[in-house]
Order: sequence, then C-alpha cells, then structure tokens
Amino acid sequence: MSDQPLVRVARFLERTTAEGPGERSAIWVQGCSIRCAGCFNPHLFGTRGGTPTTPESLVDRVVAAGTSGVTLLGGEPFEQAAGLAAVAAGVRRAGLTVMTFTGYEYAYLRSSADKGVAALLSATDLLVAGPFRQDLIDHERPWVGSTNQEFLHLTDRLADVTGPDRIEVTVSAAGDIAVNGWADSDTLDALLAGLPAGRARPSGR
Repeated sequence: MSDQPLVRVARFLERTTAEGPGERSAIWVQGCSIRCAGCFNPHLFGTRGGTPTTPESLVDRVVAAGTSGVTLLGGEPFEQAAGLAAVAAGVRRAGLTVMTFTGYEYAYLRSSADKGVAALLSATDLLVAGPFRQDLIDHERPWVGSTNQEFLHLTDRLADVTGPDRIEVTVSAAGDIAVNGWADSDTLDALLAGLPAGRARPSGR
C-alpha cells in the first residue's frame, strides 16, 4: 500500500482543451485557505468534501485518458502538495506534462521548508502562480484570470502559452451542468442565463 497522502479530489475531468496547452486531463482539489475575492471556485474553499483518492489511481486515470498531460487546479494544489507531487511525478514518468495553478507567489513556494512543496515544484513543467485579483482582470492571456499571475516555465516542455481562452460546458444525463475554463462574472452570467437554478457547477481558476 502507498505511503503517499491521499488527495481530496473535487473533480476529475478526463479531457479538456480549456485548462492549458493542448488536450489535457484536469484535477481540481478540495480546499483553499487563500480564498481570493471573486474566485471562480468558492465552493472549493472548504476542506470538507472531495473524494480522498490515492495518487496512484489518479496517475492511472490520467495515463488511461490518452491526453498530453494533466493540469492541477483547485482549491489550492500546494495545500495538498505531497499527494499531488506523487501524482505529478507519476505522470511525468509516463512521458506526459504537468501544469499547476497556485494562488501562492513563486518566491513564497521556493522558500517553503515543506518537502512536499519542493517535490511538487520539481515535478511541474509549467506553473501559474499568484492570487486572483478582481481589479486586474486579464483579457489577453489564456487560462489566467488576472494580470499579476505569472507563467513560470520550470522546464522547457510546455513552452507555448499562447492560444484562445475557452469555456467548456458539460451537461450530464441527469441534467447537471459543469463549467470549466475561465470567464469574468458578466460573461459567465450571460452564458448560464436561463439555465435551471442550482444545476450549474463552475470549475475553473
């Protein structure tokens, strides 16, 4: 049995083109103490909820999806750094890429004494770092919400950060609606206008 911490997974999406370069898998984790005002995913702030999942099973799901890699989002990935470091390392061993979003500044993460934080950084190809700021909305770059957020190439494996910003809407057989990608609140309200109340669940940055 693995001695790696379980990951509290809020959502696993096998395939998406809205969460980084190319077609990727995406894992949203439950829990974030940063709690940026205007966050797209306030339902992921609390540590209650999510499905405790082994890193090995998440690696297997990413590899089985046949995408180019995985994007780790939240919630806050670096608050579950040890478990996600095992996921990221396993995905990299399979020849795939890892993109990680964080609300922490890169300098803060680099100065951390937490071995899990260092391990997740070392297993990440492209890091998007910095808190979301409502006063600095970014309408130009893909995947990020505000202009203060940095793209940090920790390897040369995901060098291309150009491309369109996308919103993906998925409707389940039961009629539940899941939204991922990023949009400002006005765009999101317009997109979801007329849908049954309580059926839409955003999952973006």
